[in-house]
Parts: sequence; C-alpha cells; structure tokens
Amino acid sequence: MSVDPQKEPVKALLQMLDLADGGGARTLEDIFVGQTITSMRNRVYGGQVLAQAAMAAIRTVPEDRAIHSMHAYFLRPGDVNFPITFGVERVRDGRSFSARRIHAYQDGKTILSMIASFQATSGGLDHQDEMPLNVPDPETLPTLRDLLGSIDLPEARATAFERPFDMRYVTEPLFLPWRGTNEAYNAVWIKALAPLTDDPNIHRAALAYASDYTMLEPVLRRHGKSWVEPGLNVASLDHAMWWHRDARADEWILYVQASPSASSARGLGVGRMFTQDGLLIATTAQEGMMRLPEFHSE
Repeated sequence: MSVDPQKEPVKALLQMLDLADGGGARTLEDIFVGQTITSMRNRVYGGQVLAQAAMAAIRTVPEDRAIHSMHAYFLRPGDVNFPITFGVERVRDGRSFSARRIHAYQDGKTILSMIASFQATSGGLDHQDEMPLNVPDPETLPTLRDLLGSIDLPEARATAFERPFDMRYVTEPLFLPWRGTNEAYNAVWIKALAPLTDDPNIHRAALAYASDYTMLEPVLRRHGKSWVEPGLNVASLDHAMWWHRDARADEWILYVQASPSASSARGLGVGRMFTQDGLLIATTAQEGMMRLPEFHSE
C-alpha cells in the first residue's frame, strides 16, 4: 500500500511530540527526551523545541489544567543529530494555576529556557480582537509545494516537503526576491497536513510548533527584504505565546503578524491566530536578531 507523502511530516510531528520519560530519572526536575525525526538542516527548528518543551511541562500537571502561556529564550542552536533532554521543575501548584520551568539541554548545555503557566478552566470576562476582513479563502491560495516544489535547492525543498503544516500565504511569500509593498504585516493560513489526535494538548503544542515559522517576516517585509537576501543572518532570541481558546491545529487557522519596531539589529514580531469563523485562539510575540551586511561594523 502506498503512503501519502503529505502524511509523513505529520507522522514525524506526532513522534517528536511523544517524548520519552527519561527512564524515570528525576532530581529537582522531571526528565524527558525528545527526538528530531528528520531535517534537511543542521539546526533544530525553534518551533520544535518550543512544542517539545510545552509537552514536557504538560506531562507534569493535572489533566484539568491547560497551558495558557509560555515565555521562552533560545540560548543556543540545537543540533538535529542528537536528542534533546528536557528538565521540568515543578515551580508551583496553586488552587487553579500551575507554573513550570523547563530547560532543554544538548551536550550538557542549555539550548532553551522556558517558563510555562497552566490554569484550570474558569469563568470570567470575555472579549477579543476582530479577525481581519476580506481575507481570501485558504483553498483559493497556492500551497508551498506549488510555490517551491520545483526549485532544486535544499532549503526550498525542505520548506516545500518537510513541514507538517499546509501554509497558504495571503501576503506575498518571502522565499523569492521581494517585489511587494513595504509594510510591517504578514498573513498566512495554516493547518496540519493530516488529521491529528483528539487530544487538545497535541493541538496546543502543534500550534506552538507552527507559530515560529513566520514571526519575523513582517520585519523583513517592512524593509523590502526576503529570506534570500544576500548575507542575511536571522536567529530567534525569544518567543512568547498565550493560548486564549481551544482550536484544532488540523483545521484552517489564520495567522497574522505585525512588527511594531526594529532597532539595534533586532526585530519584533507580534502575531494573532484566528479560526476560520473568527475566534481569536492565540497571541504570539518574538524578537529576533537580524543582521545584514550593510550594517556590519568594520
């Protein structure tokens, strides 16, 4: 029986989120181990470490408490050739909130440091931003495979065939030399390429995984740059995410980002995720180092 190639990246995503328990090892931390299933790159994708760290923390809290926020710093690049060890410190368990500190390690060094907060379901005030108007239906937009699948470059093929998410750009994609308008705004539809499980934690972690793809693109777009800019060097410095309401990551999500500021070789992106019927489900923020040759000192 032939295997649907579009399902393979999703299978790999679910395997990455299924952390080993570290053989029961525990000191002040609960220990988990995660793998990078496949990658055409040498560095671990930042969204993978975010999602695996979130899953490690989720494994240590009561089932009735859902992750509602995380704040993480990327400290070192991860190596795809080695597993990642996650240490979770149970910082606090209150009446309705739990806090966890998660460190991701490779070769005895910390590559990511995160604090995550969990909450039992509670009633309260409720409002949200409105979804942007007049956004094209995702099914009318080209896929990444349509845009990049025929380009014989490793990075293009990784983007087109390795990602577990179907991504449909509303704004002009930044994978080719820039030819659009210089605005600090980016919009893309995303959903998993194949159905996920019904576990809401898998969907929360999957959205964390996808949230890192395009966070800094509004910075590039504002200055007429693209990912193929000669000499461009970009690295995520930190990442924050707030889950407001539950949604499935295998159904279409509109992910819109803006950049309020760039300075001192750093750019800031802020994002919002909406379901197709307009429900605001998450907000994200990320600052990244963004170096260009024309600004290098002598």
